[in-house]
Amino acid sequence: MEYFVLQVQTRGEARALKLARAAMRVAGLDEENYGRLLFPQRTLMIRRRGKTRKETTAIYPGYLFIEAEKLEPEVYWALRPVQGIYKFLKSNTNIEPLHGEDRRTLLHFLEHGETVAASKVRFDENNRIQVKEGPLKGLEGRIIKVDRRKRRAKVRLNMYEDSFMVDFGFELIETSSEEEK
Repeated sequence: MEYFVLQVQTRGEARALKLARAAMRVAGLDEENYGRLLFPQRTLMIRRRGKTRKETTAIYPGYLFIEAEKLEPEVYWALRPVQGIYKFLKSNTNIEPLHGEDRRTLLHFLEHGETVAASKVRFDENNRIQVKEGPLKGLEGRIIKVDRRKRRAKVRLNMYEDSFMVDFGFELIETSSEEEK
């Protein structure tokens, strides 16, 4: 399967996804045969005014993905006029699927479901983060900053030639003395 990228309005991904699915239905294109639309998300615990609540946001802000063997022209023409969808990547005249490290990173997140939960981590004696399980496992080298109080790790992600930072939540786990040995 290939993964094609749609650039959409940031924070309007859910609306663009809904409109894109409706446009494909109207055009008679089912997701099984013409490509499944994906919107990878993450859950974060947000504390505002002393109250903590769970919030679900995009892993890749401003992007939706199409999982398909190849991008059919019918899909392009059905999605092109949808409000909130700006363009296909690399460009509308040169649509390329994700490949290399970008593709591996997307698949890594999709392994954990379309909505990823917080990772379970601990800190070693040198105060370095060790991810035990969850979406951050395997991405330790991309962690730029850790905020222990907010329980978030800032991770650098890439999309084609662009690079951006995304916060992921984590749960701190304590380990027993037998586990450390």
